[in-house]
Amino acid sequence: MATNFDFDALRAQTMGAGNDEAVTVNTRALIDKVLARYSGEWTTLRELLQNAADASATKVTIRFQSLPSATVPVPQSVERSARLKHVLLHHTLKSLVVENNGHPFKVTDWSRLKKIAEGNPDETKIGAFGVGFYSVFAECEEPFVSSGKEALAFYWKGDSLFTRKLHFENVQNTNTIFVLPMRSTTSPVPSLLSLCQFLTSSLTFVGLESVELWLDEWRIIELNKIIAPSIDVKISEDVVRKTQEGLMQVNSVTQEASQLDARWLKAVEWKPKLSSSASKLSQGSTPKASPSTPSLRLFFSKLAPGSSNAAAEKAAKDEMALQNSLSEDLMGESKATIFLHVNKANVTTLANKSFSSELERATKKPPPRNTTVSLLTASYDEHTASNSTATERTNIVSDIFKSVHPTKGRIFIGFPTNQTTGLNAHISTPSVIPTVERESIDLNNRFVRVWNKELLRVAGIVARIAWTSEMADLRLKLSRNILNVGKKEPSKEDIMSVLPEALFLHKTFTFAESTPSSEVGNLVEEGFWTCNMKMSIDILSSRGVFPSSSVRVSTEDLGFVEGIPILPDAMVELGLVKRLRDYGVITEIAISDIKTELEEKALGTQQLQRFLEWIGHKARVNEIDSQTAHALLGVAVANDEEEGTGRILILSEMKNFLNVSRIPAEMPVPPSTMPFKFTKKINKLDLEALGWEDLQMVPWVKWLVENIGGRGHLSSDRDIANSHTFARAVLPVISKQWDGLSQNSKATIIELLGSRTIMPTKLGMRKPTESYFSSVNLFDDLPVVVTIHGVKDKFLAALGVRKTIDIGVVFERLMTETPTTLPKQNGSTKQWSHVDLIKYLANVRNDIPPADIKRLRTTPICVAESSSNVSEKRYLVSDLFEPDEGLRRLKLPILRWPGIYRPTSAEGKFLSFLGLRSAPNYLDLIKIMSISHVTKDFPLRDHALRYFIDNHHLKGYAAYDHASVTTPYLPVQGEDRLETPANCFTNQRAAILGFSILRNELHIHASKFGVQNDPPIQECINRLVKSPPQTRRNAREVFEYFAGRLNEIDRQNGDMLSGAMIVPVLSRSTTSDSSATEKQGFLRHIAPRTCFLGNDDRYAEIFDYVDFGQQANTFLIRCGSKHEPTTTELAALVVREPAKLYAVLELARYLQLLRNLAEAWPSLKKNKELVKAMKTAKFLLAYRDTPSKVYKVEHEDDDDQGIKIAELASAKQIIIVDDVITYNQFKSNLLAAPLEETLENFYYNLGAPELGSLVEEHHNVGLPHRDQTFAVKLQKLIQERTRLYLHDFQPDLVKHDGKWVEKNLTVACVQSISLRKSIIGHKSSHSESRSAAINPVNRGYCLYITAKYDLFEVSQVLVPLLLHRSKTQHIMMLEMMLATNLHKLQARGYNVQRILRQKAAEAQIAEATRKAQMDKEAEDLKNQEARWNEKQSAADPQLQKPMPGVFPDSPDHKQTDRSRQASPDQDQVLQRPRGFFSDIGKRLGLENGTHPLLQSGPNEHSANGKTRSQDDAPPPYTLEDKKKNSNHIQPETVTAPHHLQQNLINAIQASRAHNSTSISTQPAINEVKETKAYCDARPGQNIFFIGEISSVRVFLSKTVNEKVGFSTTSFLAANASALDLFVSILLDCAGVFSLARKTIHIFYDESGSTIAFNQNKALFFNYRYFESLHLPLVQQRNNATALVYWFVVMAHELAHNLVEDHSANHSYYTEALIIQYFSKMATKTIAPATSGATLTTLPTRTDGSGSAQGRTSRSLLDLD
Repeated sequence: MATNFDFDALRAQTMGAGNDEAVTVNTRALIDKVLARYSGEWTTLRELLQNAADASATKVTIRFQSLPSATVPVPQSVERSARLKHVLLHHTLKSLVVENNGHPFKVTDWSRLKKIAEGNPDETKIGAFGVGFYSVFAECEEPFVSSGKEALAFYWKGDSLFTRKLHFENVQNTNTIFVLPMRSTTSPVPSLLSLCQFLTSSLTFVGLESVELWLDEWRIIELNKIIAPSIDVKISEDVVRKTQEGLMQVNSVTQEASQLDARWLKAVEWKPKLSSSASKLSQGSTPKASPSTPSLRLFFSKLAPGSSNAAAEKAAKDEMALQNSLSEDLMGESKATIFLHVNKANVTTLANKSFSSELERATKKPPPRNTTVSLLTASYDEHTASNSTATERTNIVSDIFKSVHPTKGRIFIGFPTNQTTGLNAHISTPSVIPTVERESIDLNNRFVRVWNKELLRVAGIVARIAWTSEMADLRLKLSRNILNVGKKEPSKEDIMSVLPEALFLHKTFTFAESTPSSEVGNLVEEGFWTCNMKMSIDILSSRGVFPSSSVRVSTEDLGFVEGIPILPDAMVELGLVKRLRDYGVITEIAISDIKTELEEKALGTQQLQRFLEWIGHKARVNEIDSQTAHALLGVAVANDEEEGTGRILILSEMKNFLNVSRIPAEMPVPPSTMPFKFTKKINKLDLEALGWEDLQMVPWVKWLVENIGGRGHLSSDRDIANSHTFARAVLPVISKQWDGLSQNSKATIIELLGSRTIMPTKLGMRKPTESYFSSVNLFDDLPVVVTIHGVKDKFLAALGVRKTIDIGVVFERLMTETPTTLPKQNGSTKQWSHVDLIKYLANVRNDIPPADIKRLRTTPICVAESSSNVSEKRYLVSDLFEPDEGLRRLKLPILRWPGIYRPTSAEGKFLSFLGLRSAPNYLDLIKIMSISHVTKDFPLRDHALRYFIDNHHLKGYAAYDHASVTTPYLPVQGEDRLETPANCFTNQRAAILGFSILRNELHIHASKFGVQNDPPIQECINRLVKSPPQTRRNAREVFEYFAGRLNEIDRQNGDMLSGAMIVPVLSRSTTSDSSATEKQGFLRHIAPRTCFLGNDDRYAEIFDYVDFGQQANTFLIRCGSKHEPTTTELAALVVREPAKLYAVLELARYLQLLRNLAEAWPSLKKNKELVKAMKTAKFLLAYRDTPSKVYKVEHEDDDDQGIKIAELASAKQIIIVDDVITYNQFKSNLLAAPLEETLENFYYNLGAPELGSLVEEHHNVGLPHRDQTFAVKLQKLIQERTRLYLHDFQPDLVKHDGKWVEKNLTVACVQSISLRKSIIGHKSSHSESRSAAINPVNRGYCLYITAKYDLFEVSQVLVPLLLHRSKTQHIMMLEMMLATNLHKLQARGYNVQRILRQKAAEAQIAEATRKAQMDKEAEDLKNQEARWNEKQSAADPQLQKPMPGVFPDSPDHKQTDRSRQASPDQDQVLQRPRGFFSDIGKRLGLENGTHPLLQSGPNEHSANGKTRSQDDAPPPYTLEDKKKNSNHIQPETVTAPHHLQQNLINAIQASRAHNSTSISTQPAINEVKETKAYCDARPGQNIFFIGEISSVRVFLSKTVNEKVGFSTTSFLAANASALDLFVSILLDCAGVFSLARKTIHIFYDESGSTIAFNQNKALFFNYRYFESLHLPLVQQRNNATALVYWFVVMAHELAHNLVEDHSANHSYYTEALIIQYFSKMATKTIAPATSGATLTTLPTRTDGSGSAQGRTSRSLLDLD
């Protein structure tokens, strides 16, 4: 178990002990660790240059001093170039000297130089951390600094750094000089090019003007910076000058140009390694890759094509040649100049005091009130003006200024950092706060992060202002160019002239991801975009510089709209433009833009064609919808300026376009058709996408017709009805398209032209219907059409031009009633018949108009074979049949046709076209067969049947619906009659139901007639229900027939059959001779669902069982028959005939039947009607218990014996025994349900009441008991166990839960309870005494109990209140839970953790109450002390004596002289009040009159065996002291009461918990100083921890545990209730003293005289004494004696917290504690405090080892 330490107390104790010791610092290790953060290159130079800038220096000189090589001698040549080359190759660095002309160091500067981490407090300076100077230790061990008239030297002593300072008066050089001797003398000369690049970048933003670099005697490079006067930049009003957090505001922005001049030796350009490899290259070897050329590059170059390798090799050779030439002249000089463009913002900071203080805490300097933010870019004009004298050296020039030129912008904090800006621009601000190593911006610290983010946002604002300024300059330049040439609008050439500058600006201000922190770039970009209320920025377009919101991106050539500002193609993919497009500021050209442009001016001829091409394509590919296209066409207007017509084309009125493949271009077209010259190059699909339609023939013809007679815009020569020439031009056009026209179009054209004179004939312009083809030459007076080339005959025929003469004319001229004669060519005559007419018409069949065809079909023109020559009857062609022998046998009318008739000839086909029949139809044959049967013409009937069968498929008879035939024509088997196909069948077994069967020889053709195998199942069922079988044999045949058709019986039919009375059965009273009984009429019919299959002896006399064979039985099963009755059927039967069923089944089987019904209750209760009947029917079996008189005589004392009589009764007449006791009292008057839970639930569901619900109880409650402790404890116990009890019950069984019990149930103790019971509806009653009863009171219930209550009776009255249905097992379960302690319940598997947690919470509340009480006592004590001091202010403080055993920090101890000895008269010193409490031991019978052997706690000695120190004990004294002081008795004063009370409180508060798991001490005897003959004996203890009872730790003697068969678990389980009572007594006593529960402990041993002991201020009490002396009394609710006894014991042990031995001082404090707290104790004895202990009466222990019987009472002083 983990030990809880009071760390606060432990720290306080630690702070009070020992000596102060300073924390030491290893300076060398500290500096090394700091320098580990400075991993960048040239860190030392950077810091020294920064210090120079902070000192306002203008020039810095850097000197490297070298040492000659120890191995390579100096060359003898005096040439400086050779010596410099030798130095670069072989010398090492000796020292570094950095000199600046800034202000000399001040006192504070010297002071800060000697302190680490004390930065520059000046907020205008960059230094902040105070560790920059210490970067010099990365290069040297002992730096030296000289500034003004003082110098400072650093030196080491071990790992500690020391300084020495010198002051000198006469000094000529006041510059500040840093001398850094190199730690290592083997360091080579650094790369000059890298160093020069660093110096050029260092000069960019710092205040320095000149930097020189020297190597020994050579000046390597000289850098000078010149700054031009600045100009103010106008800031737009739309710019939001304040940052997002409101910490900073931009006041103004100035623009300035700076010039950076560089002059350097060629040694800077020299690369020794490349030069040294030149010789190898000349010998044919391949040079090794230089450091700037990685080996991987060389590797991959080998994989590249040969041309690339050759180029690389050539470049390498050229470079080596150059390096070789440089090595010959290292002293040559080069120079270059670069111009930079700087925008500088003056910023005011607006930080509040809170933020400023937090920032100052982090940076050791307050934030500046004003600061600057600079943006450095390369201006386009200045970039082009940059030049170098060594023009052939452009590469090295770019290398020198590589870090200065903002090709990849960086953040400058005075010097460049590794952090990029994301722009091609440098950003510098002295107020940004870097990380310690100054390589990046600090974005971690909370307040520093906010400050730096705001500065970065300011940088974004400056970038936005700079961009606006640059674009304004570009706009001005473009305007000047336009004005110079006298133009108003810029041309494409003008835009292209300024485009390179615009591209340069875009590249400069394009945001990319910044590294290593992308957040830096994001913040700058955020400031750029959010600083303006308008998202739009100025940008170059095709019409000049415009706001980006007005500029559009064109993805295609839109030459028809030239007024829209369009972004040049070269700028579309630029980063800034992409961002504007992402933000939606720049968009592609929208339809609205085009529409606006179209509204402003009309289109020209070329523009119209391009517009139509564009809009058509867009509409076709769905890039614009039709509505948009119509909107654009609606505003577009064009001028047709060709041929001087000056026609205005309004595109909104155009609906069609011309297709010259359909209508020639020279033909006139409607005004709504776009002229062909504008659409000839446009795809047809594009034009259709505009909603325009190809000009169709019908609208064109309609327009021509509508303009006949001079209407419209057509001239007379273009009139189709009057112009012979124009008609001959139009008709070929229509004829050419005729075949491709739809029928509707053709009909429309025919309608338009057919009634107008549009046909040119030899007799003039005629209507088509009045015209004839040229082939019609029968008569010469016909208007024949003239020859028109390209006109098809079918087109003319469609218009109505005739190929034949009218049939009426033919009938009139050629046919008469007598044979007609026609003139022949030779003048003779010819006689015509119907055969000749048919032949003539067949020849001109295709030319006969539809009207004439209709007339031919409706006019009788033919003769049949049976007609005579005289007065021949003519028939319609459709009434006759083709000449055929088979048809002649059917006696049908046959067409008379001389010779052989051929159906395939032209005449045969024409006759078939007119309706000549080739065969009779289905109905004709049926009519023939039906009439022939009536007329007894059986051969004709059979011939018709055979013809039908043979031609069934050939003539299409299979397509007819046989079911619709109502005329009978099929012969049936065994009868001379006919039936329809629907009323006869082929299955012979269907005849049993009275259906007709088709004749046997026709069965193979049944499908051709539509005859089914079986009748419809519904019809069969209807006949079966209407005429059920009358014999078992007949029933078997019928049922077997239906069994063969089970798959046709659906659910609905099955349900109908299940209730139909179709099953024949014999009456149960008949004999077994079925045939005889059937004949005698004893047969009856029942429904299938009421009969059962097979035979069952159990229910044979009750139900009807049948068996018609396996096949027939399957049909009955389908109809609802079963092999045995269902539970529902049994229930219905038992409700209808319970007595009969009971007589048949007898008691045992009937009871089993009821059990089956009870088990099936879930399904039975769904049948509402059945349940309703079951609730009222007398079918339930119940018992009436009748006492036996004879038996009673012999067994007078046995109340349970009697005679049980079974009866059938309804549910309401039966009671369910839920209270056995009550039932035994009234059983002779009750009819009880069987004592089976299943049957009880079944009876209850049917309405049987429980006995408890019928019992009326009348309680007579006596007077309240004087002690309600039992009631309070029981109430708490009930509340505690109720939730545990109800946990396993289903929610629907619980009537009231635990929360309800807590709120609504109270417990009261009364002197007596009597109960009178009566049953509702019965006159008998019963009276008895009870120990528990419950009655409703107010809105709740009250449980009344007697002092000696029975938990079973308590459970009896509680369970009906908790559960809806109470049972005996429920009562016994609750009794067990109330009587068993929590630990036993937990051992039995109950979840008691919640209750234990609740007890722990209660303990916490009690502890809080105790602490509050202690605080109140301390406050009272303070007030008492004040009053006492006022009262004793005049008394002599010397007269006050110290209190024995006083605590060192008590008030009295502080006022008492420790050196003073005790009074000589010990009795007088320890004189105690002689009142009631002076002899408390005798009054309580605890003292035996002898001087006791006092025992102390086993661990009250120190670790070394000595007794407790005298600081905690009473003042020591001896008899010698008494004699010495006998003559110097001084007057004494009364000890202050508050001093005494304070000591008592200290004693109580000193008590603590014992956290160890065992105690093992040896017996000890101490000599008591008061009496030398008296010894204080202390027995030893050997106990160990075994568990907890109500959070009180319990210990057990090891001697007990070592006994054979003893178990700690069994000990706790056996004594749990008694231990609970003991804990309750101890906690009540502890509550009197306001002691914490954790300070109380219990132990048990089998022998010894220790009642209690104090172990290091932890109190232990012996359970054995409580068990022996007080347990029986406490179990009888008599706590007073036990409380007083253990109260005195506890006071005794508490006194040991002040005095160790059993001396007079100890007795003094014991009695003082008793006097102080006895009033509270008295209250406890009157109204004992409640606890959570169970008040179950338990027997006193009587086992041998642990018994205390016969033991005499111990005295008070036997406690320890």
